[in-house]
Amino acid sequence: MPRIRLDKLLTHLNCGSRKEVQAMIRAGRVAVDGTAERDPAAKVDPDTASVSLDGQVQRYRAQRYYMLNKPAGVITASRDARHDTVLDLFPEAERRGLFAVGRLDKDTEGLLLVTDDGALSHALMSPNRHVSKVYEAAVEGELAADAAERFRQGLVLKDGTVCRPARLEVLSGLPDARVRITLREGKYHQVKRMVAAVGGVVVALKRVQLGGIPLDPALEPGAFRELTADELAVLQAGGAQEF
Repeated sequence: MPRIRLDKLLTHLNCGSRKEVQAMIRAGRVAVDGTAERDPAAKVDPDTASVSLDGQVQRYRAQRYYMLNKPAGVITASRDARHDTVLDLFPEAERRGLFAVGRLDKDTEGLLLVTDDGALSHALMSPNRHVSKVYEAAVEGELAADAAERFRQGLVLKDGTVCRPARLEVLSGLPDARVRITLREGKYHQVKRMVAAVGGVVVALKRVQLGGIPLDPALEPGAFRELTADELAVLQAGGAQEF
């Protein structure tokens, strides 16, 4: 990898703002390969140099990719004055530059991708990519007998919104119906509105898969982990799930 300025590298690693990092370097708190470096403009190779701040090695990652099991009651935003956000679930030192890919409603749980890679986010959310999103829902009410077929054909909602073809699978019947829904788009409250169009009411909703990546069952609500290399490759490949 090309050599980059030391202050730029440490800023990218969330060690502080550019100004804060420069002050740390000039104060002698930063070492490169074991030797104190006081020049913020010093060039280093992130792949080979050992850079430490206050004795702690700072490891370079070009970009960060996390799988988060979003709990209910947390909003998908970078900051909010009144509500906890998904970024509040991350250590403060990790938050700089991160954002959620797409959004889940406040009361919706499940798989949310959090990254600092804007290009991947755009690709996953682009309507032209038709990336699949899979949800499981608890539903009250009686679904129409032809609900699955209407999903497959593409629903038109009460307000005239046209939905692309989707898949509806009934996992268990009444009185505690559970369904799995696969979409290739992400309109406002789409799952809830589509279920309402066929006679049901969503009382709990969880996203269990995004773009071919399932939610890790070991992740408790509010927990996160880095994506594996294989998971990242699947997301980058994109593609749609056939119905």
